[in-house]
Amino acid sequence: MENQKNREKKRWKSLLSYYKPYLGIFWADMFFAMLGAAVTLVIPLIVRHITSNVVAMPMEEAVSKIIQFGILLVILVCVELGCNFFITFYGHVMGTYIEHDLRNDIFGHYQKLSFNFFDNQKVGHLLSRVTADLFDITELLHHGPEDIVISSIKLIGSFLILYKVNAVLSGTAMALVAVMAVFAYVMNKKMKRAFAANRARIGDINSQIEDSLSGIRVVKSFANEEEEMGKFREGNSRFVASKKRTYRYMGTYHSVTNFLTTLITVVSLIVGAFLMTQQKLSATDLVTFLLYISLFTEPIKKLINFTEQFQNGYSGYSRFCEIMEINPDIVDKPDAMDLKDVNGDITFENVSFGYQDVEEKVLNNVNLHVKSGEYVALVGSSGVGKTTLCSLIPRFYDVTEGTILLDGHDIRDIKLRELRRHIGVVQQDVYLFAGTIMENIRYGKPDATEEEIVAAAKAANAHDFIMNLEHGYETDIGQRGVKLSGGQKQRLSIARVFLKNPPVLIFDEATSALDNESEKVVQESLEELAKNRTTFVIAHRLSTIRNAERIIVLTEDGVAEEGTHQELLERQGVYFQLYEAGH
Repeated sequence: MENQKNREKKRWKSLLSYYKPYLGIFWADMFFAMLGAAVTLVIPLIVRHITSNVVAMPMEEAVSKIIQFGILLVILVCVELGCNFFITFYGHVMGTYIEHDLRNDIFGHYQKLSFNFFDNQKVGHLLSRVTADLFDITELLHHGPEDIVISSIKLIGSFLILYKVNAVLSGTAMALVAVMAVFAYVMNKKMKRAFAANRARIGDINSQIEDSLSGIRVVKSFANEEEEMGKFREGNSRFVASKKRTYRYMGTYHSVTNFLTTLITVVSLIVGAFLMTQQKLSATDLVTFLLYISLFTEPIKKLINFTEQFQNGYSGYSRFCEIMEINPDIVDKPDAMDLKDVNGDITFENVSFGYQDVEEKVLNNVNLHVKSGEYVALVGSSGVGKTTLCSLIPRFYDVTEGTILLDGHDIRDIKLRELRRHIGVVQQDVYLFAGTIMENIRYGKPDATEEEIVAAAKAANAHDFIMNLEHGYETDIGQRGVKLSGGQKQRLSIARVFLKNPPVLIFDEATSALDNESEKVVQESLEELAKNRTTFVIAHRLSTIRNAERIIVLTEDGVAEEGTHQELLERQGVYFQLYEAGH
């Protein structure tokens, strides 16, 4: 319980810190909110003075006073207009700035989290925290303070005036307000749970949409549009059921609170009429009281609406905090070192690795030394950890046991950015970003010149096909490069790594998904890229790694054998069996 309180306190402190850069706008917003509320309270007092005192004056004096008070009322209405414009415009601008900061923070935090985190998350859920959740948070941060200030001033001010007009009437009104407050408290607890459930459901829908649209080609190739529609309908129906429960609470909440606010006016009118029959209340005071009753019930309604807004916004902020409170499991040590000249000598010392929440280890006690500039191929049956082994070098995951050394330095002692800057990865599943060919190649070196980009494309055997496109390097390739063939996409990814120019390379089955002609061109590009660099090749087709200086054969027990293609065939061991199985 104590930890929960401390966490909530910390979250509130963090939430309020987002106001800090915009305190000027915030306090101006509060000032104009208070001024507007005060003007609203003053106007009925002036009306009361006119109806009870001014109209009783002699004609000339009364006309003069009415004109003066009329001008004053117009000025006050104009002041209220200006106040409302300021809090609507600048208040929303402040909210937009805060939303901008929140979005920067959560997206920046996503960038820091490791593969372990993303392995267990759905993109739709992560996306909803950056969009819908943040909008609700900023609506709360913008409207919340001004609604509380305006409502408090109107509520307290109108109650004091009501009490001064007639204590019995004001006491009657307050009794009904107390009933309303108890009802609001009970219903709010139920709505809080309902709003949290809604957010989970919309996250599920976002994930379903993202998954289905990303794989639309697979969906259509299997003619499974109805299957996808069925899954979507199921998720959408769960969302409707969740929303219906929320709206049942909201319907009860709003209808009962509206009933009670109207009841306050009705009861005040009835009690006031009885008081008038007993000469304890004048007609003017009853009119004034009814005018202020509307001012009294309006902030109550606003505060009730605020509770709904608060539940929406704070449940969104809780989800925001759930992500922000996840500490990256792969971070720089305080004294992490920079890397300048990297040779690319890599050593695995007793390395073991297992994924989170999985008891069985993928790698067991691996010992391996790869010299600077050496071309090494990793082979083995599916699932023995070839890709995992290579993923440990740039610290996409951290070893469970043992040590990996780069030029004699434990990679955990090297700054992550520096380590990854010296490692290039070419994967089987090429990811290209929406945009132009030029932008995608430049991703390897953001400050590269056009000449450097063209040189990298030529080295990757990509320049010729790029120049045959209508817009050359400025060709838009679509989402994930859908307008290009597999071989073309792979050559762009190789050009990207050429531009990066790292001393260590990892080829993760980079040609396994290509046809023979494309494979030949890409293989030439890869061999050109591998010259004078420490290279790890994860091979699917053993025919592509015959010329490797050294072939490492992995099994579930670690490194089973190593040597050249010919040496391993002559041993007639694990490699021989793999080779025979592929022929």
